Amino acid sequence: MRQTSGVRRDLRLRPVRPAGWWWDGLLLAALVALTVALASGHLFGLDRAVADWSAAHRPTAVRWIAMALNLLGQGTPLTLLAAGLGVLLALRVRSVRAVLPPVTAFVLTFFTIGPLKVWTARPAPSASVKEPFLPPEQTLPLFQHDLPVRFAQSYPSGHVANAIVWYGVLALLLAPLLRTVGRAVPARLITVVRVAPPAIVFCTTVYLGWHWITDSVAGLLLGLLLDRLLRRVPWNALPLPARLGAWGRPADGLD
Repeated sequence: MRQTSGVRRDLRLRPVRPAGWWWDGLLLAALVALTVALASGHLFGLDRAVADWSAAHRPTAVRWIAMALNLLGQGTPLTLLAAGLGVLLALRVRSVRAVLPPVTAFVLTFFTIGPLKVWTARPAPSASVKEPFLPPEQTLPLFQHDLPVRFAQSYPSGHVANAIVWYGVLALLLAPLLRTVGRAVPARLITVVRVAPPAIVFCTTVYLGWHWITDSVAGLLLGLLLDRLLRRVPWNALPLPARLGAWGRPADGLD
């Protein structure tokens, strides 16, 4: 039997706020309800109205600013940044547990966001003004599997979901990492890291016409759900292979 490194604590889920699994159920139910509503042809008027307003109020300078701010939600750079912070923290505290949050976040996002995009097969608002140049009414429905995959991956917004998940991981790693060099991180700063970038990404994806507003709402719901799952994980209590030795010790700050 393979041995695992022991930890002197119970394997209990960490508390989240708001407490209770019913919040998770509510987020999931809202995501399902939104998807069903869109699949039934509802909410298209809202999507179109927001997209048309954004297109009519998008001067060049503001558009470029929005495009720059939207980079805050790029999944690959966020993944690499979180992985880098995890490795750096692991080296500082001599524990591989510091890399568990970014690895777990990558697995969760990889097996949820992408597959949902492919399954729902929805074009973006911009699909009517650039390739594949669809009629405006054809850019709204879900499940357009006759289109090439690259033209039908708008729902849910991966930028929004990724921003919520990855900035949550960055906030988790940032505080203990700075403590290793004798710096305390104000709780308010952690809140800003977790909230501000996703909020900016939500607004810019809709404003730029890269997602319908319901795409971004779906990304918000999915991202919050995944974030709550990650925040519950007791990283320092997870059993690890005994061959890791001292590197399997708890990592200060991940409690």
